Amino acid sequence: MNHAQLAHLGRALRLLGEHGDALTADTPDSRLHEVRADLRRALELLDDSVTGAAPATRCAEHPQGPVDEGAPDLCLLCETRRRAARRAEFNGPAPRAAHTPTAPSRYGTSADRPQPQQRWRPELWNGQEWQLCGTPRRDRREAELYLAALRRGSRPAMAYRLVHEFTDYEVLRVWGTPVKVDIEPLGNL
Repeated sequence: MNHAQLAHLGRALRLLGEHGDALTADTPDSRLHEVRADLRRALELLDDSVTGAAPATRCAEHPQGPVDEGAPDLCLLCETRRRAARRAEFNGPAPRAAHTPTAPSRYGTSADRPQPQQRWRPELWNGQEWQLCGTPRRDRREAELYLAALRRGSRPAMAYRLVHEFTDYEVLRVWGTPVKVDIEPLGNL
């Protein structure tokens, strides 16, 4: 609702309040028709200023959430949380099974301490720092062949290196000489 809509709606509602204060048992019909017209005008202004749907619940956190008629704020999500808290208060925390997966994983499961993965990362020198220049490989020979193809390519980098990743990192081999290149023209004069 913008400021102009807010001002018009406030004026219309104040006018309705004045009409309400002036009503008596002997108010003429012409005055009642005037109140009806002002009431319709206020409703139209209100319809123009409301943009979203009416909230389904009285919950500030989930106004459009699912409805639970038994909840004080009509919010099923908050009521479920409150019921779980009440159950835990009386029954104690829920028992946990030793190791029951919630759903089968398409990637399998891992132990508490997964085995370290070994891979080779091809990197290139971009003039400022080393950056990854391809997918890390599980096979060292394949990674070296990939770097050889890059060096023979149409736009080779200044330098390449192969990094061995196995819990820690170790630079295995460097091709070329990495030189720090100033990105500013004329060397920041």
